[in-house]
Amino acid sequence: MKTRINLYASLLSLAILTGCSSAPVYDNDTTEIDNAAVKTAQVGSADVEIVPVISDLATVFYFDFDKAVLNAESRGALLEHAAILKGNSRAVRLEGHADERGTREYNIALGERRAAAAKEFLVLQGVAGDRIEVISFGEERAAAFGSDDEAWRLNRRVELK
Repeated sequence: MKTRINLYASLLSLAILTGCSSAPVYDNDTTEIDNAAVKTAQVGSADVEIVPVISDLATVFYFDFDKAVLNAESRGALLEHAAILKGNSRAVRLEGHADERGTREYNIALGERRAAAAKEFLVLQGVAGDRIEVISFGEERAAAFGSDDEAWRLNRRVELK
């Protein structure tokens, strides 16, 4: 038994050591593609392309009370996300949320309907549906704490991750 444990410990140590890389990463170039900077780096001798991250696009989409309908501002931002997603193979997750009003079960279902509405919009724009995961947290992951209009407004949302 001790021999087996020692063997497992040795294998684990070997796996950890071989998983670490000491190859330096060198910045090679920055290229402008559709107003999004894409950096390439060289790891050892292989070129690696980094998927662009668009930081100025909204990733949180807000909803009216007890609704799962995208407003014009959210549709505009999702159109831009759809254009980017069609150009790469990145998968995304849409997390639906609700404010504290309503039962836990109702809020989970409402958050799912909201995330599904965002997914449906992206799919209609040509993004492959199998690259979009929908999950609902209902009221469980509040963005703002409080029982007032502002906190409720901030919690009625879908987050694109």
